[in-house]
Amino acid sequence: MTDIDFSAVPSPCYVVDERLLTKNLELLGSVQERTGAKILLAQKGFSMFAEYPLVGKYLAGVTSSSLFEARLGYEKMGKEVHVYAPAYVDREFDELLSYTDHIVFNSFAQWRKFKDKVLNYPGRKIEVGLRINPEYSELEVPLYDPCSPYSRMGITLENFDESDLEGIDGLHFHTMCEQNSDTLENTLKVVDEKFGHVIKNMKWLNFGGGHHITRPDYDVERLIRCIEFARDKYDVQVYLEPGEAIALNTGYLVATVLDTMKNGMDIAILDTSAECHMPDVLAMPYRPNIAGAGMPGEKAITYRLGGMTCLAGDVIGDYSFDRPLEVGDKLVFGDMAHYTMVKNHMFNGVNLPSIASYSDEEGIKVIREFKFEDYSSRLS
Repeated sequence: MTDIDFSAVPSPCYVVDERLLTKNLELLGSVQERTGAKILLAQKGFSMFAEYPLVGKYLAGVTSSSLFEARLGYEKMGKEVHVYAPAYVDREFDELLSYTDHIVFNSFAQWRKFKDKVLNYPGRKIEVGLRINPEYSELEVPLYDPCSPYSRMGITLENFDESDLEGIDGLHFHTMCEQNSDTLENTLKVVDEKFGHVIKNMKWLNFGGGHHITRPDYDVERLIRCIEFARDKYDVQVYLEPGEAIALNTGYLVATVLDTMKNGMDIAILDTSAECHMPDVLAMPYRPNIAGAGMPGEKAITYRLGGMTCLAGDVIGDYSFDRPLEVGDKLVFGDMAHYTMVKNHMFNGVNLPSIASYSDEEGIKVIREFKFEDYSSRLS
């Protein structure tokens, strides 16, 4: 259990522990130092830009999938900005290029449409890549599988037009989600077999995201070997763009019990919401740990924890506790830094959790609290 005094933060509140974030960044930094690879923060997983100065001390920059993400990385970190999207919006494209160092196209049609603007961008060269689909993955959930049948993500070998590669600097593949380096190794073999003859003429190769590098059981040495294989065989700059690995196990969501009731079992209603504040609980699905709680039936009393929205399925899960929950009790959910703030919303007009950080130097620092205007300004 952490030494942070969670009673000192507003409820609900995300709290990022900068000590744990630094530990993750140091590991990622060591991979860069040992291999020469460049690791980017995938902002789709973690966009708490108050921490960008810290992240920027270790990583090479950011990767983005939209105009707003690109601008955020450009303005708040000021290092390399890489962009990939399945398709680009015409009216946004000129501004997007103003923030971009690397841009990856999802199809030859998109490359041809925007080629002249990219290649003739005034004042500096923008690196250009193509996303490939090696048609290989080890994911079992189609929602997260970029290589599932009929995927819109990337160019398959059958559709790869080698006659139109002038101006292309690199290739990008992204086939993983929360996986270890054995999956990367298997994927890289397929990429090498199918696209190796193209990679040998490229300046860089981007391994995409989904690398769970900071997970305790992750095989870092195998990752090192994968990077060295690509670097040594093709003489390319290797990029990786994990989102989750940067903020994995670095943050918390502090919530409060609002009410308890019974309906076939004990139920507690919290001032947070799976639907609004931790949507991966419903989408993945995912069961976050709670400090001091156990699996159903493990401890003295089991509760079904529900959110405060009117959505019937707004249920976080079943947890057991040593004693009955009381109104006002604080519950602390773990691993709540990534894919929370970036995905949360205000369904039912439920307010967003505050955002805070913790460091040894400053203690708890509340960075942002939300108001009615944050809700109403989006609607009309």
